[in-house]
Amino acid sequence: MVLPDLSIRRPVFATVMSLMIVLIGFIAYTRLAVREYPNIDAPVVSVRTVYKGASAEIIESRVTQVLEDSLAGIEGVKQMKSVSREEVSQITVEFKLERNIDAAANDVRDKVSRVRAQLPDDIDEPVIAKIEADAQAILWLAFSSDTQTALEITDYADRNVKDRLQTLPGVASVIIGGERRYAMRLWIDRDRLAAYALTPADVEDALRRQNVEIPAGRIESSQREFSVLAAADLTTAAQFDKLIIKEANGYPIRLSDVGRAELGAADERNIVRYNGRNAVGLGIVKQSSANTLAVAQAVKALLPVIRDGLPAGMRVDIGFDSTVFIEKAIESVYHTMVEAMVLVILVIFFFLRSVRATLIPFVTIPVSLVGACIFLYALGFSINVLTLFGMVL
Repeated sequence: MVLPDLSIRRPVFATVMSLMIVLIGFIAYTRLAVREYPNIDAPVVSVRTVYKGASAEIIESRVTQVLEDSLAGIEGVKQMKSVSREEVSQITVEFKLERNIDAAANDVRDKVSRVRAQLPDDIDEPVIAKIEADAQAILWLAFSSDTQTALEITDYADRNVKDRLQTLPGVASVIIGGERRYAMRLWIDRDRLAAYALTPADVEDALRRQNVEIPAGRIESSQREFSVLAAADLTTAAQFDKLIIKEANGYPIRLSDVGRAELGAADERNIVRYNGRNAVGLGIVKQSSANTLAVAQAVKALLPVIRDGLPAGMRVDIGFDSTVFIEKAIESVYHTMVEAMVLVILVIFFFLRSVRATLIPFVTIPVSLVGACIFLYALGFSINVLTLFGMVL
């Protein structure tokens, strides 16, 4: 009863102390991250292996099954799921909540390295990564155009927009969805290839031998020094057409004899559509400790500047915004909190019939709610649906 007695005897002290709680609580509130749910990441580790040209059956038997047999012996595994599709093996290992995610990832790397010799030599190295809940894009920008191609849109978005978005406070990375990267595509006529007794592997070997960048060293004299650049790599479709695949009886068989080369997209298997139109998407991934709403507001504030610099015929729209759901959910909880506070005050006044007695909770409830933000900030919590519901209770 020391604090109540002191507050009665020293009302000015009690008032100043309440104002200090409100001030510090407000400062803590402005620094709290805003999320839809608490930052709770289950210990999940993924293993992704790419085996180019392999069918789903080969991926299952030669890659996925070998890795699963090795990963099954790790301690603390809750469940393990795998997907084997053409060229890609994806294994997801979920551990028990008490398992440390860093230690679990190290165990997965150790198990994968032990069976690496049993996997095919032509596969890309397995990629082991921790799956985080915040690794999803909170907002997608859709770039579309009636005049530019997807290749041109991707090139512009990558060179002019992506870096500007990555420099915004709280942005971890920017994902390009449905991208089209420039690449030289070789189209082979199988009949003509068979007529020359060649295979696609012969074309690939010729590319490896002739399309290379070789360091040529330098030329030195007593007074000067020159760096030598060997222009041995191929850059245009005409140069690729002249690629010599094989020599038969002294006659060179070139790529133009069995097919053609043309500049196109490296990958055309993924596509993004917005409002029925083909588009290229830029997804903004926030940092784990960043304020979701603040990051989205920063991107939206930059959007008019991006629109002003777009080439003629190109447009950008917000294709998806997850912060709308977060903002509406938290706004609904805030309304519930205000309603609960008003109901408490009305009930007290209804039963006590005293304005003075009702004034006490009218002042102390807001002070307590704002002061609770001090402990939320100190303990590393965030403003989310669950913490706000706790304050309502």
